Amino acid sequence: MLPVECAGCRAQVPLRQGVCVDCAATLAALSPAPSRPVPAPAGLPPCVALGGYGGVLREVLLAYKERGRHGLARPLGALLAEVVAVAVGEVRPVVLVPVPDTAAAARARYGDHLGRLARHTAVRLRAAGWPVVVRRPLRASPRPDSVALDRAGRAAVASSAFRLRATRRGTVGDPGAALVVLDDILTTGATLAAVSRALTAGGSPPTVAAVLAATRRRHLS
Repeated sequence: MLPVECAGCRAQVPLRQGVCVDCAATLAALSPAPSRPVPAPAGLPPCVALGGYGGVLREVLLAYKERGRHGLARPLGALLAEVVAVAVGEVRPVVLVPVPDTAAAARARYGDHLGRLARHTAVRLRAAGWPVVVRRPLRASPRPDSVALDRAGRAAVASSAFRLRATRRGTVGDPGAALVVLDDILTTGATLAAVSRALTAGGSPPTVAAVLAATRRRHLS
């Protein structure tokens, strides 16, 4: 059976794309802004986040990632497209690179949640006239879930977490295109920094990272 609870407030009310009217309005009111953890890890690209990791945005992300609400990929992808547009600025070719999940994380989270988000983000951007491609040049090495790790633990795990596929070396970005790394939540920045270092080592440094939420302890400006 389809879920009938609002993903944002759990209310049993009519829904549109998984959320009630009030929660949809709350999400629509969020405005992407630059975000950066303090201290920022080496190699972290400029980051733009839709909002802080709390309230309706947090609940919707948890419903999508942890409770198998796959239908939320479409509205969340549309919101992430807004973040990409703000992060890149003027309309230009864009290459989207979602942070890859480990096989274990994909199984625990009902599939490749960032891959789905990236596809919906690309669809929304293309509809707005942006030339967009999605590429998966990285593979994720097995690692523990970062949720239970502190800053030092996240950095240690992330340092060897990603490898560029041999066939993608030097072919990730396109001339004149913005290379945008996609993630759902920015915490310490260790994951995005590790992804950025792996891409840079392969000859394709990212232009910016776009995320849906940044933890409240991070500075949003």
